[in-house]
Amino acid sequence: MSELNKQNERLNFLLEGFRADSKNYKDIKIPNDGQEKVRILRSLMNIRMPGKMSDAIIKIQDEYLQECANEKGIVKLSDIAIAKDNISIWQGDITRLKLDAIVNAANSQMLGCFIPMHTCIDNQIHTFAGVQLRDECNRKMNELRKIYGRNYEQPTAIPMLTDAYNLPAKKVIHIVGPIVESKLTAKKENELALCYENVLDMCLENGLRSVAFCCISTGVFRFPNRRATQIATSTVEKWCTKNHDAMDRIVFNVFMDEDREYYEEFLQ
Repeated sequence: MSELNKQNERLNFLLEGFRADSKNYKDIKIPNDGQEKVRILRSLMNIRMPGKMSDAIIKIQDEYLQECANEKGIVKLSDIAIAKDNISIWQGDITRLKLDAIVNAANSQMLGCFIPMHTCIDNQIHTFAGVQLRDECNRKMNELRKIYGRNYEQPTAIPMLTDAYNLPAKKVIHIVGPIVESKLTAKKENELALCYENVLDMCLENGLRSVAFCCISTGVFRFPNRRATQIATSTVEKWCTKNHDAMDRIVFNVFMDEDREYYEEFLQ
């Protein structure tokens, strides 16, 4: 059987499994169109609360997502050009990167994005890692709630380390960036700088020598893109000066041309 046919079989199996697992969508109609099937599966994964799923479904999910990674194309560190010293700029899908760690711009609940098919990086990472990622985040948050109380939420700039499951990367570092409510303040700028420092400190503590940063706090958190880039690059360069040879590579991952141009400007 061809890999394409195997992948279609996996997709159909997972649709039935996730539909049966759902409380509210057990009767959802599955279309014949392949792309619509993919959309429904991703949506069912996105809305699923943390919890045990059968080993049989997890096994097929893992096979399906690993083949998805192969189809998208895995990008190794050796494929990424150096912009300055040990720093790179790479434009594209962060879930393709085979590094020691990638950074997820998370929210304070730390459970990923529940909006079906949302385009945020939190949704993308949780989707292609698999449902095990949300389960691990939930376990870690429950442990923290035992210490800090039932209403605990992850503070800004405090990273959380998890496995990456079906992503090419080894680990995911989840970080809550500052939210700009009305105007940008020095406090928010300091918080953003701390996001980068604390992630790099976590890499150092855990022997992770390559990491890809997404654009933390831009987008829905409304941090101005150009200023965010300036803070990111200056903070990382200062950290590298203090921690010489601690990292093999630090990658700034961007999606938009605008952000790539800002990083190119500040890394000249």
